[in-house]
Amino acid sequence: MLAASVCAHARGADSSAQDLAQALQRKYDGVKDFSTDFVHSYRGGVLKKEIVERGRLLVKKPGKMRWQYIAPEEKLFVSDGVKMYSYIPQDKQVIVSTIPPDDQVTTPTLFLAGKGNLVRDFSVAIVDPPVGAPPSTQALKLVPKSPQRDYDWLVIAVAAQTLELRGLVTADAQGGLSSFSFVNLKENTGVTDKEFAFTMPRGVDVVTDAPAGR
Repeated sequence: MLAASVCAHARGADSSAQDLAQALQRKYDGVKDFSTDFVHSYRGGVLKKEIVERGRLLVKKPGKMRWQYIAPEEKLFVSDGVKMYSYIPQDKQVIVSTIPPDDQVTTPTLFLAGKGNLVRDFSVAIVDPPVGAPPSTQALKLVPKSPQRDYDWLVIAVAAQTLELRGLVTADAQGGLSSFSFVNLKENTGVTDKEFAFTMPRGVDVVTDAPAGR
């Protein structure tokens, strides 16, 4: 009876995780664009460093993103759906990489732009929300079914009632933990394509054909 109870509980937990994953996929299938302010925290990794950054994110499906970091250092990562442009003014360099097909996505944040599928591409589990998450937050841990170069797993945090995105946490093979918290999120406001047109700055070195990463 105990074994049966444990098995039933496990099936129920799996079912709840699958239900949440399916609900999230349906939710974000209906979100064509969104904008939000973010705080990005990174700690651990090979250098055991800790960094906190702030900025603004714009997303438009399919595959368009604009990560504008404003503090403490200006950085810009723009995807036009075909290419990803990574620009750090201090380095005077732009890295241009190709966005992979939907079924070959390796970069976790591309999920936000409609690349990949929660139910198809990941094993899922309900977990505790990230530290500091607002009340009534649910969290879903996603482990890629195929090993990925850029991350081992990710956690998506959402509002329990509306499934509005509140946070994203990823872990890499070097032991680093990257956390994004989102505030002032607005969905389906008609973000235009011109927001994702990257103009190459003068006097920079351009590195091309690098794997997409962000």
